[in-house]
This record gives sequence, structure tokens and C-alpha cells, in this order.
Amino acid sequence: MSFQTIPGQGKAKRILQTALRREQVSHAYLFSGPQGTGREAAALAFAQALFCEKAGDDACGECLACRKFMHGNEPDLHRIVPEGASIKIDQIRELQRDMSYRAGNTKRKVYIMEQAEKMTLQAANGLLKFLEEPASAVVAILITENSHAVLPTIRSRAQLVPFLPVSRSEMLEQLLQEGQPELLARAAVQLASGLDASRRLIQQEGFAETRNVVIQLGKDSLERFSSAIVTAGQQVFKSGLDYSSDLLIALLVLWYKDLLHIQAGRKQDLVYIDQTDWLSKRAFQRPPETWVRHMELALEAGRRIRAHVSPQLALEQFLVSIQEG
Repeated sequence: MSFQTIPGQGKAKRILQTALRREQVSHAYLFSGPQGTGREAAALAFAQALFCEKAGDDACGECLACRKFMHGNEPDLHRIVPEGASIKIDQIRELQRDMSYRAGNTKRKVYIMEQAEKMTLQAANGLLKFLEEPASAVVAILITENSHAVLPTIRSRAQLVPFLPVSRSEMLEQLLQEGQPELLARAAVQLASGLDASRRLIQQEGFAETRNVVIQLGKDSLERFSSAIVTAGQQVFKSGLDYSSDLLIALLVLWYKDLLHIQAGRKQDLVYIDQTDWLSKRAFQRPPETWVRHMELALEAGRRIRAHVSPQLALEQFLVSIQEG
């Protein structure tokens, strides 16, 4: 794991790599930010760099310590996750026992606590005592979505490392570097929260097929109303795609949003980039307010589906509303 593999998060990486480079590593860090921002990946990259034999500002990936780490064989790395709904005092006591033993062939012991805000009060107080008397060879990395959900006394004893939402352009670049299909990746980064969620959506059964159906439905909704009704009835619901009606609605919104992007001269932001020619020919046939209205109608159809209206009925009413203007 390397810091170079983590998209964005310049400030967080700068804090951590500066500490490594200057050999001024704190005994505790609080990684705070929403899911999908690379917190866990950064924690692992930092931990590997701490174990790395070359002692630089990033793991070399080649030394024995790095190879052990990458194969999951580093005995001085400990990970704590909630047991059920919370992190309990017994987990903290076990951690303290583990940390009391001498490190093996490494200079440090490192523990990573995920969802640190889920510590019980008793567990948090137990950890606080541990942080108040830190062993020089121990580094704590606490991960949370909200630093203010962690006890103030713990926050004050850990260095805050903020993680900000990754931009869609950065996520798209990372997914393309991984070899993910661009047509699906462009849609996924608009719909999912974070890289991991985007990857899962790309791999979701029916995602690519639903995207293709939305293209046909989007075209028919603007040119051939009767064909749009047929598409809704046959290709969506009779084909079994109705289980992903929320996804279909979300992709429809992006279809009309692309028409706005064309009008605004933002072709680089298109989701349906393979339909650029078709979209470009029709984007200026109607004013921007029309495309905004179509997006609103699609969102309204989604709300009706969540209110238990038949998905097919909601979609057909959406198409009728478009025809009525």
C-alpha cells in the first residue's frame, strides 16, 4: 500500500508524510471524514510506511517488512472493529495486553481502530488512559466519520487528519487507471459515494443493461412517445429490470442533465459520452428550463416509487408528463 495509490487527500497525505520524513510521528492520529474518502487506505499506507525498513515518507514496497505487511503477516499491526454495534471495553483491554508485549523485528506497534465513534463510554475511558501514558513504540490510528462523535479528551490527545470528499473527476481518473470501463465509471462516480461504492456499482448485476435501457428510453421519451411506453413496459419491467427502478430513475436524471451540459459547453462532464452526437443534435431544440423540468419529473417518479406506487405506473406517468410539457 502506497500513498500514491490514494486519489486526492493532499492535506492528509502531507501531514502524514511530513511526520514520516521528519521522524516526528505522533503517538495517536484521528482520521476523520466521510466513507469513501480513502481513510482506511491511508491508515494502511501510513502503517506500512512506519514498518518499512527504508524509513522514508512512503513504503518502498520491496523490503522484507513491506512484503510481510502486504501479505498480511505483520504481527505488530492490530486492527479493532466494532463487535456488533459497538467497540467494547474487553476489546480495549485485549489491545492493551497486546501492546504491552515487545515489538518483534519492527520498531513500532501500530493499531488501527475503525469506527472509533462506536466505542462505549467505558471503552473510550479505557482507551483514554492508554493514550495518556503512551508507549513510545506504539502508534494509534483512530478512524471516524465524525471527529466530534469521539470523546473530546481523546480528540485532544490525537492529531487530527482531515479527509475530504474526493472529487468525481479524481474518482473517475482512479477508476480508469484501474482499467474499469469508462462508460460505466462515468455513471458510477455520479451515483455512488466514494471509490469503493463506485466499484461495487460498476460490478452490480444489471448496471450496464440498465444504462443501455435508459439510453433507449431517454431517446424515445423525446422523439417517439409510443415507443417510450413500449420500452418502459417490455424492456424495463417484463425483462426483470424493475428491481433496480431507483437506479433507472437516477440514470434518467443524468440523461437529461447531459443535455444541460451540452448547452453549457461542458462536454467533458458528460455521463453518456458515447451518445455525444445524438445529445448535441437535440440539446438546443428546447430551452434549459425544459431539461430541468424533465429532471424534476424523473425525481418525482422516484419519490412515488418509494411511496409504493407501482414502478411501471410511475414511469408511464413520468413519460406522459414529459409529453404534456
